[in-house]
Amino acid sequence: MSPRPAQTWHIGDIVVHRIDEVALPPETGAWLLPEATPDLVAGTPWLAPEFARPDGTLRAAVHTFALEADGLRVLVDTGIGNGKTRANPAWHQLDTPYLDRLTAASFPPERIDHVILTHLHADHVGWNTRLAPDGSWQPTFPRARYLTSRAEYAYWSGVEMEESRRQMFRDSVDPVREHGLLDLVDVTAPGVEVLPGVTLVPTPGHTPGQIAVALHSRGESAIITGDCVHHPVQLAHPQLCSSVDIDPEEAVRTRRWLFDEVARSGALMLGSHFAAPTGGLVRREGAGSAEAGAGSGTGEGRYRLEVVGGA
Repeated sequence: MSPRPAQTWHIGDIVVHRIDEVALPPETGAWLLPEATPDLVAGTPWLAPEFARPDGTLRAAVHTFALEADGLRVLVDTGIGNGKTRANPAWHQLDTPYLDRLTAASFPPERIDHVILTHLHADHVGWNTRLAPDGSWQPTFPRARYLTSRAEYAYWSGVEMEESRRQMFRDSVDPVREHGLLDLVDVTAPGVEVLPGVTLVPTPGHTPGQIAVALHSRGESAIITGDCVHHPVQLAHPQLCSSVDIDPEEAVRTRRWLFDEVARSGALMLGSHFAAPTGGLVRREGAGSAEAGAGSGTGEGRYRLEVVGGA
């Protein structure tokens, strides 16, 4: 069976493809966003049916985004990966056709020029590497430069990690660094353009150095969220925090700022864990807007996502 076509969006001359890895099990939503109760979800009717089931269970997924900008092939995040030992049962020892899907979208691993890692969590770095015949973990994208924020790498380098996270670094982050492929970028507000039309934007809170990826071409724009937003329910309720946000208060400030900026600019939002159709325009509901600058927003506005399905 041939891999299904990747969903695509056109941002001026930049074409973005969603590369699916795995749909997350229903219990993920309750673990990840414990305050997003079925009653609260049911009170946000625009979430159904794409982003929530009839019983109020959240839908979520793991996918990455592949794009071509100025002739360069770029991958934003690398998902969970195959054959990785993980504490989360939904991530443990996966065997998916992710690389086949990536290749079918005209992004074979050997032709990727840059990999951008929004942050260093297991479901965003897993395909950094794949298992070699000798049992070692080798970079999946051998000619690519792997980019992440210096603040993100510095945080994890200086904190005491539990064994499951150390294992993730050993199999998915350290081999990239050891092969000399890891580039650390100083990402400061309002953002740093690392490639033509590709800007890294600081969005701290979920992790200290997390970034979003802003795309600009021919007057059009989009933003790939990373995990400053996990689910569209957070547009209606920006105060909802993930159970794994390191700094929840900063995460809320970042979300409010981001939603206000995207609503104002009309940029397409592409959620890193949003179930299909994944992309949409942010519309403001209610009063309030955030102050300029990531992490400084104080607005109390609510938002909704107007779905843009892509080709």
